[in-house]
Amino acid sequence: MTSDRPEHDERHHRSMGRRLNWLRAAVLGANDGVVSTAGLVIGVAGATTSRTALLTAGLAGLLAGSMSMAVGEYVSVSSQRDSERAALRTERCELAESPEAELDELAGLYEAKGLPYGLAREVAERLSENDPLTAHADMELRLDPEELTSAWQAAGASFVSFTAGSLLPLTVILLVPASHRVSVTAIAVLCALWFTGAVSARLGGAPVMRAVLRNVLGGTLAMAATYAVGSALGTAGV
Repeated sequence: MTSDRPEHDERHHRSMGRRLNWLRAAVLGANDGVVSTAGLVIGVAGATTSRTALLTAGLAGLLAGSMSMAVGEYVSVSSQRDSERAALRTERCELAESPEAELDELAGLYEAKGLPYGLAREVAERLSENDPLTAHADMELRLDPEELTSAWQAAGASFVSFTAGSLLPLTVILLVPASHRVSVTAIAVLCALWFTGAVSARLGGAPVMRAVLRNVLGGTLAMAATYAVGSALGTAGV
């Protein structure tokens, strides 16, 4: 039991790390949705006061952005998963062709982590008795054959997080009277960016204030640029 404990703790920490990465990706996806859709609808608001135009542009941007995020994430994770499967196939072949050499390699890895040779050998033998592929994949590849990243889950998470972020500026700009649309939407967006910047910094272990200011400044520039373009090209017609 004692010899298996370090391995269990390490796998637990890696699992927690993966969950935090997923959460951070979801926050960043929502952040992208906020900035992209806010820039779009505020640009349109600079050109026209028509709610129909705002709704059409906002929904089009929301769907295009969320689909783009989902497809991009699906392709990226699918490529990663293919690489992981290829590495596991190679490991499986090596275990079948030279099990003793692989056992020596696994024991050497545990010894390199600080375990005495005898204990390292015992841990390697114990783990290899039950599931040698999992034992080797965990130490050599930092993979769990039963927990490979799902491309569909990644795509779905990106779609949902981007959509959730996009709904904030779109909802606000449609509900607020025309005379205050841009200012109220901008304030709501900057508050949201402050929040997502702080959360992503906390999850990533980065300085919070620097991340927040960078996020808010980027959003402000995006909205200012699109509003300027909309105002210059628009007719302010109903």
